[in-house]
Amino acid sequence: MKYTVILAAVIALAQAAPLISNGGKAIADSYIVVLKDGNTADSFKTKFDDIANRQNGRGRKPTIHRKYNIIAGFAATVNPAALKEILAAEEVEYVEQDAIITIKGSQTSAPSWGLPRVSQRDLNITQPYLYNDAAGEGITAYVVDTGVYIGHDDFEGRASWGANFISGSKDTDENGHGTHVAGIIGGTSYGVAKKVNLVGVKVLDAGGSGSTSGVVAGMDWVTQNATPGKSVVNMSLGGGKSKAVDDAAQRLFRANIPLIVAAGNSATDACNGSPSGAANTFTVGSSDKNDRPASSTSYGTCVEIFGPGVGITSAWIGSPSASKTIS
Repeated sequence: MKYTVILAAVIALAQAAPLISNGGKAIADSYIVVLKDGNTADSFKTKFDDIANRQNGRGRKPTIHRKYNIIAGFAATVNPAALKEILAAEEVEYVEQDAIITIKGSQTSAPSWGLPRVSQRDLNITQPYLYNDAAGEGITAYVVDTGVYIGHDDFEGRASWGANFISGSKDTDENGHGTHVAGIIGGTSYGVAKKVNLVGVKVLDAGGSGSTSGVVAGMDWVTQNATPGKSVVNMSLGGGKSKAVDDAAQRLFRANIPLIVAAGNSATDACNGSPSGAANTFTVGSSDKNDRPASSTSYGTCVEIFGPGVGITSAWIGSPSASKTIS
């Protein structure tokens, strides 16, 4: 009899959904639950509530705190006992440990030189910045970051607020990084595409940190709200390897919404991070004004191109005319 019990336990273990760790700093008892095709967070809620009622009192109360729309799944607080039951549920594709996500670099450095460099085939940053008169007109760039200070003068009314996935925070950029990125993309003075529309999607807090579940929620929101073929997404952030983030990147790709991501500033293989290592993204490494890879840039086969990233001046928070030089 005991062998039958052992065999049953082995089979149950083999059939359980995988529990994935992305290698980042884990957020205790917080998980992203991705369901199999044909299921939704709402359809699974009854089973989740049953599990929560049984396992309440064995740690933190199991609670769904964010449902995804394009992604079949949700983010939840789950104690160890409830986690075992969720992993065993036939509707579950996988569960990923939630973790901290951070911005990619904020080091004060030299004056900006990036605009003339991106418009010249040869290295000559004394030349003017040359660009097509269309300048991104009719396209919307979604900046998934710390938010965007939409009142900055350099945006000339082309910036708008999209969504906020930092609970209790204000609908604005409280860090500066997202505004800086938006300025590089589409600022009138600092930007490459000077007529593009900009939308701030806040997934990182005032300290430049957020969660994997919040980043996935931001990507999910863009997939649901952006216009295919007329939109692009920038993510200058990242953490450890995350299947949930990489899967969200694939949903953007299938929706015909290009995703441009930073390789990272950890001087490691970009393929080992997310979203930098996700398939069908455009991963950009950082170079200096002499066309050398920045000392901190990540690298590897997942990096498609290098671009100016050391000592770049752009818009900042604090006042409508604020600027800052960072890397």
